[in-house]
Amino acid sequence: MRVTMMLCDAAQVAEGKLFVLGGGWSITGAQMGPSAIALKLEVPWDQTNVAHHWELYLVDADGRPVTIHTDDGQQAIEVRGDFEVGRPPGLPTGAPLDVPIAVNLPPLPVHGGERYEWRLTIDGESNEEWSVSFTTLATEPA
Repeated sequence: MRVTMMLCDAAQVAEGKLFVLGGGWSITGAQMGPSAIALKLEVPWDQTNVAHHWELYLVDADGRPVTIHTDDGQQAIEVRGDFEVGRPPGLPTGAPLDVPIAVNLPPLPVHGGERYEWRLTIDGESNEEWSVSFTTLATEPA
């Protein structure tokens, strides 16, 4: 599966298209506001009409999961979902199909002066290209 990932301020899926606002950044302030991850999955012909599961998880520069404190203890920051794409009538045999996904996030509990990475898995598989990184500034700009 081919994946395109982008950090943005907000994202939305409508009519099979991905709409991105403030996309393509990799540096943010020390106090991160709301953000989003825009995903475009290109599903090969032979993987259509099959249920798939995806997971996004946030890790720090050392690859450790970033966690938040909840009533149940520490919880990793993760987002999950499922998709299945069907072949429309008239599509040539072998043509891949696109699946747009918009993941809008609240402000994240990240630290200034650090590097973070969102990693994606699909059906339990990962690929080093299925990630997007960002750096937080040590202090807010004056």
